[in-house]
Amino acid sequence: MTNLHKEVLRLAIPSILASITIPLVGIVDTAIVGHISDAMAIGGIAIGTMLFDLLYWNFGFLRVGTAGMTAQAWGRENKEGITTTHSATTGILLQSVSIALIATLLIWLLQWFFVTIVLQLVPCSTEVATFARRYFFIRIWAAPATLLLFTFKGWFIGMQNTIAPMTCDLTVNIINMIASYLLALHTPLGAIGVAYGTVIAQYTGLAVALLFVGLRYGRQLHISREELSEILHWKQLKRLFVLNTNIFIRSLCFMIIYVGFTSIASHYGDEELAISSIMMKLFMLFSYFIDGFAYAGEALTGRFFGEHNERGLNQSLRVIMLWTIGICIFSTLIFLLWGRQMLFLMTDDQALLSMAERYLPWLIAMPFASALAFIWDGVYVGATAGREIRNCMIYAAIGFILGYLSLYSFIGIQALYVAYFIHLFIRTVYLTLRWHNTKRLMNSVD
Repeated sequence: MTNLHKEVLRLAIPSILASITIPLVGIVDTAIVGHISDAMAIGGIAIGTMLFDLLYWNFGFLRVGTAGMTAQAWGRENKEGITTTHSATTGILLQSVSIALIATLLIWLLQWFFVTIVLQLVPCSTEVATFARRYFFIRIWAAPATLLLFTFKGWFIGMQNTIAPMTCDLTVNIINMIASYLLALHTPLGAIGVAYGTVIAQYTGLAVALLFVGLRYGRQLHISREELSEILHWKQLKRLFVLNTNIFIRSLCFMIIYVGFTSIASHYGDEELAISSIMMKLFMLFSYFIDGFAYAGEALTGRFFGEHNERGLNQSLRVIMLWTIGICIFSTLIFLLWGRQMLFLMTDDQALLSMAERYLPWLIAMPFASALAFIWDGVYVGATAGREIRNCMIYAAIGFILGYLSLYSFIGIQALYVAYFIHLFIRTVYLTLRWHNTKRLMNSVD
């Protein structure tokens, strides 16, 4: 069991170090704009970020599906001692890269229609919409780097390597913070400079990912034209396609919840939109932290599924859950003691700060309300249980919608936060109850 604790931490700690910087990028962008501009610019960043959440969440299968299938393939090859250059793990990477490149072309072809339609559906002031549009058309040029990074990070995790995605994420996020700060505060670009900083950072991260692939896995990727044709044949793509379809539906449901959160908040005015943007970024601060152990769950579950090792699977889950409880206790104390100070880091607008303090109880409740939902997500991804992942998020999205619609006339915008926590509760309960049946899939993995 001691060795398993070390293995979980080996996989989780690099992911935590990388993941915790992800919300810091949004926090820094919001803080930069909050200190050099006004609620209009903060709202514009929130809407602009929502546009990319809406867009890229639909392609989340590039990371999720790649991670789960690669982990299972790695487990089989590790158990059977396969050392050939053309392996299943290589095939999955090349299939996912192909899909990412096709998706990039689709995004670029439809970008104008996409941003125009969404901005018509989201009520906000003309100034906020104009800023969001400018932000979008700059950041969209990072689409190929972003989608390929999804693929490479998923593949690295499946290969039981969390150092590589950690390095990619740290590179992207550090470069993003530095470039956004310099371009926004020290060039004529002003607040819109944060968009250019993101583009620069994404391509830098892609270069790092390619360097990792070339240096560590270069020999494994040397395949013939005949082998490449076999890898990209429909028969080989079918399982990945079915899994990705379920994950795509899951992503649409995430979109309803997370984009819906911002969209609904915009109905209450620019100030409430700005506050909701700040609160969601603080919510994500915990979720990205716990995602380190969710990624460990992905890698280990996929590995033990591939090895048909139920004992190892059960032990790894116990270890992950123990660490999760500890993180929840620690995070709750942090939010309880320093929640107000976190708000001060986001903006110095006193009116916004006074309004935001009403939502601090939700921040304090976030760790224990969400932890199991995030951990189970990782475990089910490793099990490539696409149908359960899909169904869970369908029910959660319905719960979010019904929760808000049934309460908003009584408690106003607070109903939005109640609905968000309802969706977390549904995810936790559903995935917990379905795990016994899902574990039986281990015997059908080949």
